[in-house]
Amino acid sequence: MTDFHDVRFPLHLAFGSRGGPVRPIDIVQLTNGAEVRNAKTRHSRRQYNAVAGLKSKEQAIELLQFFESRNGPLYGFRFRDPLDYHADSALGTGDGERKIFALTKSYGDAPHTYARRITKPVNGTVRVFVDEVETVVSVDHNLGLIEFETPPSLGAILSASFDFDVPVRFASEHLDIALDDFGSTQIQDIPLFEILPLEGLTHD
Repeated sequence: MTDFHDVRFPLHLAFGSRGGPVRPIDIVQLTNGAEVRNAKTRHSRRQYNAVAGLKSKEQAIELLQFFESRNGPLYGFRFRDPLDYHADSALGTGDGERKIFALTKSYGDAPHTYARRITKPVNGTVRVFVDEVETVVSVDHNLGLIEFETPPSLGAILSASFDFDVPVRFASEHLDIALDDFGSTQIQDIPLFEILPLEGLTHD
């Protein structure tokens, strides 16, 4: 992503953040009371509000610096979801030819599972296993891709363990921060929207 800065939203400013996945659904109620439901999008999208972590004038200044450095919502950045930041996930099965695999995290139990594409693994946390034996791989920490030096053999079971951040951007074009006489700050919202990956990067 050329419109992405590989920096993380300060953890101490994110403390107490609220948010999670959003699933847009069209729901039509029929005249007999039954419902017809259709998903508007294939993937969920995370939304957060980081306002809870802002407590002082110094933190307000730090937020202002971070916001200006990103040009508001123009450039994305990393955000650590306080609840959902680790994965122990399957990568797939070797075919003797493929060397590059995409990191994902699965939710739920078969047959009702959702595979979420992970594009921002945390440096130094990615561990990859072939038939439960850890192996060395190259990791692209900006695309969430791993590359084996040689293709895993046919039928080999591949898995990975890693921490990850969520690529987000500011949802608003402005900050509205008030400073009272006692040096404490008031701000209504710091909304953040997840930046979903291009489908061409899924490597399914």
